[in-house]
Amino acid sequence: MRILLTTTSFQDTPGRHHEVLAKSGFEVVPARGPLTEQQMLDLVKGEGFDGLLNGDDIITSKVIDAALPRLRVIAKYGIGLDSIDVPYATSKKIPVLFTPGVNHTTVSEHTFGLMIAIAKHFWAGINSTKHGGWKRITGSELAGKTIAVLGVGRIGKEVIKRASAFDMKSVGFDTYKDEAFAKQYGLTYAASVEEACKDADFISVHMNLEDNNRGFINREFIARLKKGAVIINTARGGLTNEADVAAAVKSGQLGGYGADVLEHEPMTAPHPFDGIDNIIITPHVGSRTFESVERQALRAVQNIVEFLTGGKDYIQANKF
Repeated sequence: MRILLTTTSFQDTPGRHHEVLAKSGFEVVPARGPLTEQQMLDLVKGEGFDGLLNGDDIITSKVIDAALPRLRVIAKYGIGLDSIDVPYATSKKIPVLFTPGVNHTTVSEHTFGLMIAIAKHFWAGINSTKHGGWKRITGSELAGKTIAVLGVGRIGKEVIKRASAFDMKSVGFDTYKDEAFAKQYGLTYAASVEEACKDADFISVHMNLEDNNRGFINREFIARLKKGAVIINTARGGLTNEADVAAAVKSGQLGGYGADVLEHEPMTAPHPFDGIDNIIITPHVGSRTFESVERQALRAVQNIVEFLTGGKDYIQANKF
């Protein structure tokens, strides 16, 4: 078996996943992702691969066609599938495997790191102090504030647990309502995104990116929020209209924006967020801790090894 391994955190982080992959006996061809469509096309042509163990690389219908007939499986290292043409893979009977339930602790911690950094003006203070200044900006407490959690899945629930510890009031929106969880953590479910956000001081986004919500964090959405609200996005950059967010933070309509994701990664210059102190962007590392990488990598390896060797212990996102 020959597989293409493109995810960098898998490759760069030590752990048992390397041993498991080595013991599989597969020929592993490494590359440094995330890769563009053309880079993927260049790699999958020729001898080809039985499987892809990929991160956020662009896997379009063209890439899938180029990888056929040898390609048997796409194993995503992670849970977000928006960089993969899943419907096309399904039409070609190519399973798309993924790794739910491995990074919710890490991403929720990262969410709160961004939230605190925005509320306390960390970037402006750190940048000033490290350059010989002493810029002191009055921040805000989290205690007593309302947080709207958009997407109350595994990660959203972990954010709500931590919000409870910070003495925050949580309002959530999701198509599925876990009433037992809501009762335990004082969560109020809203009937819509707009209702959840209307009185929120902080908004934390944990939604999948789909055609119907692309760019929904835009000028119109922001105009309906409480003045000075803060948005945290550790889900997908495509949910945000970045120019509208930049303008709203500059005007003061938004108190800040913290994100671990961008619409196009890595960030290119010039960018609408340039020079705005209360916009903090981290380089898509919300799930990149030693603990989470090992959990995620082990699940991804187990997925691809089990599938390619005829086992049953793998998690498939698409159905035939």
